[in-house]
Amino acid sequence: MSAPAGDMASHPPKQWGPDSFPTWVLYAAAAMIAFSLISVGLVRITGNGPDQRAAATVAERTLRFEDRPDGGVAVMDGKSGELVTVLHGEQGFVRGTLRALTRERHSRGIGNGPSFTLTAYIDNRLALHDPATGARIDLESFGPGNAAEFARFLSPQSP
Repeated sequence: MSAPAGDMASHPPKQWGPDSFPTWVLYAAAAMIAFSLISVGLVRITGNGPDQRAAATVAERTLRFEDRPDGGVAVMDGKSGELVTVLHGEQGFVRGTLRALTRERHSRGIGNGPSFTLTAYIDNRLALHDPATGARIDLESFGPGNAAEFARFLSPQSP
């Protein structure tokens, strides 16, 4: 048996309209987004993030890098001036990392004078820090092979 036509007209099927979506869902989503942005901002500002915790230093060495006329890069101890090694060939990761740090120096009008600091931490992190600009590159982020390219400069008898 079918419903009379008058009953169908008085009860139209429910459709989504501008007033039918629950507003509490929108407020909850906005609150979660705001909480996330504020949390990330506070971690960045305070320096209390997991990648910014201070770990004990295992080894540290100041290094100077100078271009050679033959295309090589001389790696020298920053304190004694002793030649650590000369890099020949591509040395893509080392050259790319140094290029990024020296680009920052040149943009600030700082010459090649100040030494870089290579630091190994107890939690197996390795960082190259530029005290002149405050820039720091966490080398372990690029994989163990690339970090090992710099780790060899920490030992007194570098190849």
